[in-house]
Amino acid sequence: MSFRARHLLGIEPLKPEAIRTILDLSEQYVALNRATHKTSDVLAGLTQINMFFENSTRTQASFEIAGKRLGADVMNMAMQASSIKKGETLIDTALTLNAMHPDLLVVRHPHSGAVNLLAEKVNCAVLNAGDGRHEHPTQALLDALTIRRAKGRIQRLTVAICGDIAHSRVARSNILLLGKMENRVRLIGPPTLIPARAADLGVEVYGDMKEGLEGADVVMMLRLQKERMDGGFIPSEREYYHRFGLDAEKLAHAKEDAIVMHPGPMNRGVEIDGTLADDINRSVIQEQVEMGVAVRMAAMELLARNLREARAAGDGTYV
Repeated sequence: MSFRARHLLGIEPLKPEAIRTILDLSEQYVALNRATHKTSDVLAGLTQINMFFENSTRTQASFEIAGKRLGADVMNMAMQASSIKKGETLIDTALTLNAMHPDLLVVRHPHSGAVNLLAEKVNCAVLNAGDGRHEHPTQALLDALTIRRAKGRIQRLTVAICGDIAHSRVARSNILLLGKMENRVRLIGPPTLIPARAADLGVEVYGDMKEGLEGADVVMMLRLQKERMDGGFIPSEREYYHRFGLDAEKLAHAKEDAIVMHPGPMNRGVEIDGTLADDINRSVIQEQVEMGVAVRMAAMELLARNLREARAAGDGTYV
């Protein structure tokens, strides 16, 4: 097995072989999730705690379903009403969690690096469900699985990532993964929403949708993350849609069989035309949601395997 990591904190440390291992195992869980009997005992006897310091619908529900289908004892901690709100530090929270002896810890946090900090302090496997502007690894993995199933491969494709790149951890994780798998990545958006020195990431940068979409195999739209904006990054939503929202006219510049993606939640009529988002011949947005459960099941199984092996070998870091 080529996935030997203790945690899944980001795409950056993963090698292509580890990425393929996760995607290949995910395929098995796609089949399981479509079967009448959807449960497994892979995580039986293990405790999974979901800690979401930011609100989430898709990601939290996906991790919860994934853990329960694998037989884990799953607990969702209401972080909005937790001791953190009463002044407890993240380190103290980690120490409290350790005393409960969890096995898998799923964390989403508004600050970049917070999940890594927790991972250093707890004696269990940690999965990053999104931290600030840093990374969202399982989203990139589910996107990769969706692309591979639609295109038959996850190499040598032209992928256009469009919209609010600057505030997007989804974009960062996807740029890293797609680059590792030898794809051509284009970033498209207004200058205010393109990160400084973006070209250093090995991508091409475009300020025009039609030019950037020319010949693309995959068109990945991003949500405008207004909660992370502290100024006037766009003149208006109407103007933004006119220039950077995806519609049939702009999509015509991509390849005829190009697929359309969006990590959700969507702002219809701002980032993407609603009719296009629902077009079953082009849009794979619902498939992304489905692949999310399978990818998270695969990631948790692989981490649990490593956890059990380490504990059986007497690794003191896993108490």
